[in-house]
Amino acid sequence: MIDEIRAGRFVIPVLYEDNHLLAVVKPPNLPVQADRSGDDDLLSILKRYIGNKYQKPGAVYLGLVHRLDRPVGGAMVFARTSKAASRLSAAFASHAQDKRYLAVLQGALSQPRALTDWLKKDGATGTVRVVSEDEPGAKLARLDTRPLAIRDGLTLTEVTLHTGRAHQIRVQHAHAGFPLWGDARYGGGRPGQQIALWATSLTVEHPTRHEPMRFTAPPPGDGAWRIFLEEIRTYMEDMDR
Repeated sequence: MIDEIRAGRFVIPVLYEDNHLLAVVKPPNLPVQADRSGDDDLLSILKRYIGNKYQKPGAVYLGLVHRLDRPVGGAMVFARTSKAASRLSAAFASHAQDKRYLAVLQGALSQPRALTDWLKKDGATGTVRVVSEDEPGAKLARLDTRPLAIRDGLTLTEVTLHTGRAHQIRVQHAHAGFPLWGDARYGGGRPGQQIALWATSLTVEHPTRHEPMRFTAPPPGDGAWRIFLEEIRTYMEDMDR
């Protein structure tokens, strides 16, 4: 961490910053960009941070090249120039980057699984569901899920995305019979529970140096994560080697 941004109740660690990239840890329950709630959002907070730090007058450019659901936290990268935004957006669109998540599932997932489904989003409600391949608007969704530990009827799993569909991790695991802990929309999560899904690692090609850049962030130590703290610590240490 090279800096820390405070905005209201949110603390946003800065993982990396140069003239082309800004990588941060998104806190859970902070929207990535402005939405109908009218709440402060990560993109606006980061623009204010850049404007204040570098004393930039007027509007600050910051390109949004990927997203996380509002309740989900973890590593994110933003583009500080239009050229960087174009190259990073193309990489995300072609899934040329490596995105890893940790999640806590309800149930005991004993073996790694490759999940392939067709998903469709309801534009009115924002809810995503699994549909047949031939349904109009259906989009292919693929991911790999690899269990790391099972305890108290819950599974800590590593998820690797191969497509970038809305709510993909949540919907595909629920459809497979292993909904995410604390997921109020797809997993029966109760009020006060924080969904156990975290973007732990993001590897992208630097837009000008063309070298891989990996940004990592461990999940918090509360909620469903608490019973897997030792496994998470080992996982993050192995990742950073």
